[in-house]
Amino acid sequence: MQPRNMSMSGVVDLAAVKAAGEAKAKAEQTRAESARQGGPAAVPASSLVIDVNEAGFENDVLQRSAEVPVVIDFWAEWCEPCKQLGPLLERLTHEYNGRFLLAKVDVDANQMLMQQFGIQGIPAVFAVVAGQALPLFQGAAPEAQIRQTLDQLIQVGEERFGLTGIAVDPAGAPEAQAAAPPPPGPYDALLEAAAQALDANDFPGAVQAYKNVLSDDPANTEARLGLAQAELLARVQRTDPQKVRQEAAEKPADVDAQLAAADLDLVGGHVEDAFGRLVETVRRTFGDDRDRVRLRLLDLFEVIGPEDPRVAAARTALARVLF
Repeated sequence: MQPRNMSMSGVVDLAAVKAAGEAKAKAEQTRAESARQGGPAAVPASSLVIDVNEAGFENDVLQRSAEVPVVIDFWAEWCEPCKQLGPLLERLTHEYNGRFLLAKVDVDANQMLMQQFGIQGIPAVFAVVAGQALPLFQGAAPEAQIRQTLDQLIQVGEERFGLTGIAVDPAGAPEAQAAAPPPPGPYDALLEAAAQALDANDFPGAVQAYKNVLSDDPANTEARLGLAQAELLARVQRTDPQKVRQEAAEKPADVDAQLAAADLDLVGGHVEDAFGRLVETVRRTFGDDRDRVRLRLLDLFEVIGPEDPRVAAARTALARVLF
């Protein structure tokens, strides 16, 4: 039952040369055999999200992970945050259209799996790529951060293991996918109030105004960018720059010191320095500390914007040290 090559402490080293080479070779062999047989058969959209138990874990997760990354959602009926996160993950699974599969595990019915993954609280989300397991996040994370995490997972699957996803037959897609949701907003007044609060250095007010928009429209790009900027400026406003720089230089292993210094780097226009500092801190840390630094780096990506080439380079660097 224990997944092969799985470590339950910290992030699994997916870059291990032997494991990566074997996984990539297996993926290439699978694609070659499929091509000789006339190409892969498309799976119905309804099978992108599956319920998994201990008995089926080997086939449904480990074996499938040689073809496509498998995201695992550990949940329970009594868990209120699970009821928010589960539908969001299912919607994103269909939106990504075969770039990954979603396996849902009810922890009450599958205690052994919960123990094997070392889960302390739910919801908890893991991934398995080519038989290798890694934690993604815990709790009902914001959609923007979930998307960034999934993008990194897909990138690693492609670059390290040659997993390019599976073909999807739209037949059987959930009816909810066919009906487009009504357009949110408008939020002009709220966004204007947030911008005015930023201009007045009322950063807590700006943060709350942007959060008001995102609570109703989590994908609102302007609000996501504004929130990231407001939170960054609020953090920097409370610091002594000279003390922050000194502590970061004297305590390279101090996560808080490096986070504060990275904020100053970014505000001062030293974007690559900020990103590089946090990528290096991710490389040196584990567990909760590593997750804190990773999430802060994702926040700083929001400040600069996804189209900036410095963000793209930092994403690649982050994927290398994470996976």
